[in-house]
Amino acid sequence: MNKFLSIALLFLTITSYTQTDTKIYDIINNISAERIKADIKTLADFGTRHTLSDTVSNTRGIGAARRWIKKEFETISKECNNCLDVFYQKDLVKKGTNQRITKDVWVVNVVAIQKGTKNPNNYIVMSGDIDSRITDPNNYTDNAPGANDNATGMAGAIEAARVLSKYKFDNSIIYVGLSGEEQGLFGGKGLAKYAKDKGWNIVGVMNNDMIGNIKGVDGVIDNRTFRIFSEPIPPTETAQQRRARRFYGGEVDGISRQLARYIYKTTKTYMPEMNPKMIYRLDRFGRGGHHRPFNDAGFAGIRIMEAHENYTQQHQDIRVENGIEYGDRFKFVNFEYAKKLTAVNAINLASIASAPPSPKNVGIGGIVEASAKFKWDTVKGAKGYKIYWRDTTSPTWDHFKYVENVNEFVLDGIVVDNFFFGVSAIGENGHESIVSFPSKIIR
Repeated sequence: MNKFLSIALLFLTITSYTQTDTKIYDIINNISAERIKADIKTLADFGTRHTLSDTVSNTRGIGAARRWIKKEFETISKECNNCLDVFYQKDLVKKGTNQRITKDVWVVNVVAIQKGTKNPNNYIVMSGDIDSRITDPNNYTDNAPGANDNATGMAGAIEAARVLSKYKFDNSIIYVGLSGEEQGLFGGKGLAKYAKDKGWNIVGVMNNDMIGNIKGVDGVIDNRTFRIFSEPIPPTETAQQRRARRFYGGEVDGISRQLARYIYKTTKTYMPEMNPKMIYRLDRFGRGGHHRPFNDAGFAGIRIMEAHENYTQQHQDIRVENGIEYGDRFKFVNFEYAKKLTAVNAINLASIASAPPSPKNVGIGGIVEASAKFKWDTVKGAKGYKIYWRDTTSPTWDHFKYVENVNEFVLDGIVVDNFFFGVSAIGENGHESIVSFPSKIIR
């Protein structure tokens, strides 16, 4: 059934239909900087968490660290009536796989799954890295406390589990500590393959890698800005999809970019004091993170991290040189900032886990017409839909029309050539799915 939008209403934005959920504000308030601080201290005090480090000791090395993380998840689960499924997921990586694997090693991830009540096979993931390193990536014996890189991300995932486990969600949430990041992103590769083999529908991965530093090496101090890295299009796209993109657009509208926009919007809605900065790049220049293996497998994934890095405290031997303290030490972490970025993750986990699935098979038409046509598959559990549009040069979805009880619509007076479009699903509870960019042309 087609409906037409009058010219006078074309440019109404979120004021025409918006809803916030009070529990999201409760989630923000319940994130604890003190608990995050304590967890970072515990992780840093294992001395080193290098992927190839000691696995036998109870006080030092990656083995002790992952056992402690698993115990924390299990404690959280007991407090929510066993609401988390906690387990190790591991893969053997053989010596010589690359130059950083100098002996056979089990790369062990610690996984905690909070099952959804309506769509348990839809998963939204928050990850942090367990492992640490110093200057020599193959030095697995000397101290590598890794307080910011990446005890902050790991502590954030544990804290998000503590808070969100008190709620029920439609979709499943995965909290995970990934190993082997510094040796070649092996933990992410292993879990992405595991998810594929299990047939999990991963809606998105939020990889947290360094969320605790506010003073940059350039002297800038900023406790509100953070970066969201996302690739433009999936590496798994087909040649046919690539050819279509030449004619219909979408160079910056892949699934990971839509996840980044979702995080930006949710943060600005519930935490307007924060300054999310979308970076149109897979990761930092020439570098990598644990969202990439999920992207390689065809899943949406982004990296959340601090805006201002201090390179004297990353991948450095602990020392004082020319009056400068080098090393990734506990004393340099800003715990209130880590709390804020943990809250950013938690509210997005909660929002996506509360939302219906994104519309599928979104079609668009309107060639040589003064209107834009849309059609999509009906989404189970959706109360309505938002048809979004934006200038082709805009980074964010700036305008929308809300519709109910339809799976096709015409925006009359909108020239399809001049905008990019997308469709999201709205649940009965007001929560919104990630936007789907049109994937086919309709006549």
